[in-house]
Amino acid sequence: MDLDRSARVWGSIRSSARAESTPPTLRHAVRACAEALSAVGAGFAMTRDGGTWEPLLASGPEATELDEVQFTLGEGPSSEALRRGVPVLASDLAGLGAGRRWPAFTAAATERGIGAAFAFPIGVGAARIGVLTVYRRERGPLPGELLQDALVYADAVLVLALDDRVGAGTDLEQVVSAAFSARRAEVHQATGAVAAQLGISVTDALARLRAHAYSTGLSLQEVAGAVMAGELRFEIDHTTPGTKETDSQHADQQEDS
Repeated sequence: MDLDRSARVWGSIRSSARAESTPPTLRHAVRACAEALSAVGAGFAMTRDGGTWEPLLASGPEATELDEVQFTLGEGPSSEALRRGVPVLASDLAGLGAGRRWPAFTAAATERGIGAAFAFPIGVGAARIGVLTVYRRERGPLPGELLQDALVYADAVLVLALDDRVGAGTDLEQVVSAAFSARRAEVHQATGAVAAQLGISVTDALARLRAHAYSTGLSLQEVAGAVMAGELRFEIDHTTPGTKETDSQHADQQEDS
């Protein structure tokens, strides 16, 4: 590793932490990465075994929203980077290639003025604990120097994720388990509830939740909350394939619109 580059990256992270008079944390690394890459923002999500992943923190509201969009839709550079275990550098989200790979995400991202997204898997060897995703307004690849910086920031995120100062030990499973909060547990509980209601797999149940979130403009978290509160119930539609959703609150909103 370029020692000068590493020193510069860690210097920016410590500078961000000093502004708050705290030790460096994941949040400082993500924020410093976004600033260094002249990005709209950056987000960090965690995963279990490279599968289900959860947005954990972001440098600001725009990156938070974009991570949530990827999570809700179940597609995008972050998911692909985790699945493949290599950086996914989407330099033109308005291009045909990106549109074919992630049609729903690219539409949502370009509507928000995002031109490019770069996702870097975080892990040790084959064990992946998450992904660092950087969002830029400008289309085009990251210049070579910035790409190298991004890789060092990804290494710094791994170190901080394994650091006792963020409340987790050096065991990867402990780190991941600590990151999956009660807020996210509700999504998994709702997925299980829908699977039981419909007699379908958990994977299909999550797809139904995501489809409802996408069609109504709600976040996946909001849909999960409605399911667990008994405000939204998915039922088998025996006349056509799939399901229909019944929710008096959302039905009223649709009638008013």
